[in-house]
Amino acid sequence: MLLPKRVKHRKQHRGNLKGKAMRGNKVVYGDYGIMATEPCWIRSNQIEAARIAINRYVKRGGKVWIKIFPDKPITKHPAEARMGSGKGAVEYWVSVVKPGRVLFEIAGVTEEQAREAMRLAGHKLPCKVKFVKKEDQVNEG
Repeated sequence: MLLPKRVKHRKQHRGNLKGKAMRGNKVVYGDYGIMATEPCWIRSNQIEAARIAINRYVKRGGKVWIKIFPDKPITKHPAEARMGSGKGAVEYWVSVVKPGRVLFEIAGVTEEQAREAMRLAGHKLPCKVKFVKKEDQVNEG
């Protein structure tokens, strides 16, 4: 699973999920991708599950890029612990995703294969996603 090798601060505030993705909102490396349509935290194990789903479907064909990295630590107190006594230990890592963020990209496969692979990956993720193509974005900008 993905997690940072080292961080400057062990624990972070929760932050907020307001606004749209200003960066990482275009398909850059591959031909097709999936874009988040709502804000969420995506855990490292969910990213890994989606990656495996894509790779299983395309088998050895194509190349996959993961465009998000879980660098935010989420803490939790142990079960049945009393209130207080500081912030809990780091339980897992998440990636903060805002609407418009491209999560995965794929190249070297047909559009039908890419669509199906991304559909399978979308089921592993906690937010709604949509399929995007590189050529559609060239026309926009």
